[in-house]
Amino acid sequence: MSTPDNDLKPEEFGQAAAAAIADAQTHNFRESGQVLANAGLTGVCAAEDAGGLALGIEFALPIVAEAGKLRLQWPLLETILVAKALADSPLAAELVSGARVATWALQGTLKEGFAGHARHAPQCDWVLVADGDGGAALVDIASIEVQNDPALDPEHPQSWLALDNAKVLATLNAEAFTALRREVHILIAGLANGAAEGALNTTAEYMATRVQFGRPLSAKQAVRHLLARMRLLQDASNAGIERLLSADEYGSVRRTEPMLTTTLANAAFVLEKAIHLHGGMGFTWELPLHVALREVRKFDAAFGSGALAQQTGRDFIQSV
Repeated sequence: MSTPDNDLKPEEFGQAAAAAIADAQTHNFRESGQVLANAGLTGVCAAEDAGGLALGIEFALPIVAEAGKLRLQWPLLETILVAKALADSPLAAELVSGARVATWALQGTLKEGFAGHARHAPQCDWVLVADGDGGAALVDIASIEVQNDPALDPEHPQSWLALDNAKVLATLNAEAFTALRREVHILIAGLANGAAEGALNTTAEYMATRVQFGRPLSAKQAVRHLLARMRLLQDASNAGIERLLSADEYGSVRRTEPMLTTTLANAAFVLEKAIHLHGGMGFTWELPLHVALREVRKFDAAFGSGALAQQTGRDFIQSV
């Protein structure tokens, strides 16, 4: 880039991304990818030689948060990270341009022969899978069997992948994959937090305009208390995510697991209470808060449905 990174503000990227994300939602899956790519979103962290902007993960975070807030059903965070990991290869350029779409299997390994929890896998071209030896492999989805699992989300199901005949297009070594896993934790937290932020904003507006017995619902003390608690959890998640972008007091990289498990729990609480305060309307397509809640629950399931919190607790106990 010709402009120094320190002249750019990450929050401005989120504001600019909102219009492109809203536009993408009016198109089909493939056309959405082109809209997002033309806006520069898929290549925000990719190498310049691949057509990207070569910016840090802090610039992708507000973009992904906007995707969560607007309930985008497209693997934007996965495509951003895979394009970054592929450096200046032609494969990265295809992702940046929108010609290809990548997802990420959060469970399973190539060595085991199966993988799961890959968002939008049937519509994608490639999937990143752990290889079982610390690294990862980029697999051609056309070479594997994909089975949808609608248990958590009938409209946008997760997928299980049979990898017996997988065609590997590229590989990542253990060091690169470890760094990439840290960044996917940050962006997943950003997506979940963005989804909850959107729900909280919608709820606060509804409570202020819905009048019963001559006054808005937001005038009721019980409603105010609940909205205040939702805001508190959102602020805590925001602070935790931002804190990960800087080193700790010893100059070391901060662990992402405590923040990720807390953010997923906070987002689920905020979304559930948003649906509650809307009187259950969050389960209707007129106000599809359930779409955001399902997305958060799918990520929680991908990390073991509480297993991440338990492991974080065990790690803390062993460290003291």
